[in-house]
Amino acid sequence: MAEYRIVALDGGGIRGIYTAVLLDRLAQQVPGFLDRANLLAGTSTGGILALGLAKGMTPAQLIALYQNNGSQIFSAPPLHQIRDLGDLVGAKYDNKNLSNIINATFGNSTLAGLLPRHVLITSFDLDNRATPPKPRMWKPKFFHNFAGPDSDGAQKIADVALRTSAAPTYFPVYQGYVDGGTVANNPAMSALAQALNPGTGGQKLDDVRLFSVGTGVTPTYISGDDHNWGVGQWAHPLVNMMIEGMADVAHYECLQLLHAHYFRLAPILPSPIPMDAVNKIPDLIADAQNVPLAAAVAWLNTNF
Repeated sequence: MAEYRIVALDGGGIRGIYTAVLLDRLAQQVPGFLDRANLLAGTSTGGILALGLAKGMTPAQLIALYQNNGSQIFSAPPLHQIRDLGDLVGAKYDNKNLSNIINATFGNSTLAGLLPRHVLITSFDLDNRATPPKPRMWKPKFFHNFAGPDSDGAQKIADVALRTSAAPTYFPVYQGYVDGGTVANNPAMSALAQALNPGTGGQKLDDVRLFSVGTGVTPTYISGDDHNWGVGQWAHPLVNMMIEGMADVAHYECLQLLHAHYFRLAPILPSPIPMDAVNKIPDLIADAQNVPLAAAVAWLNTNF
């Protein structure tokens, strides 16, 4: 039996630093487990983390990336807010600072340059640009660097990082793509499918070991049993419901397929923290430092 190890990292904006701290603590207790991963998968901020790890960055370096640049990424000058009428007709932030930081981090390297580390990064293509008789339509996109006719090895890492993290309402569309969280905020099931695909991963289900890490689950609820709501009332809660609900769907599916060969570390945050709350970075670090890791460490020691 040849075990095939996957690490899958959720989206969540600035809460990616929470994931990075968890990974740093785990790497200290299970040295080398990240280096032994055959496939690193990520969505949005988790996509940036996965690409950074595949490039050889340590969790500690990724923590510093968020600490040093978070306030620049999630900042909007007064002129931007005036022009966009308080975010009513434009993204909350422009992506200039994010683009500069991502390009400085990854340079001109391509996904193929990450080999032998394999990656899977989620995004959403707004227009397939097809010509008749094929219809033009949007679709999920899973960037990967496996060999084959659909390989994205020639794509720049920086472009893929910006495509997966172009969160609607927060950042503008990037090169026709938006945030992978719109389809798979938890990329674990997507990674499993890629690993099992005979044309890419080519693995047997019994050989797969999948470790999934969240960015902290936001404690959210809607009180009351009867709500006759319309678009205006559902707009905000529905987005969060779909993103977090899809993450739980992926968790359920992976657990049913892999059983004990699957582990998800997704602690509940003490209080809600929005994905752009850079002022909460110290809280995110402190919260992640206090998460009990004994069960995760035991699973990693057995499976990684």
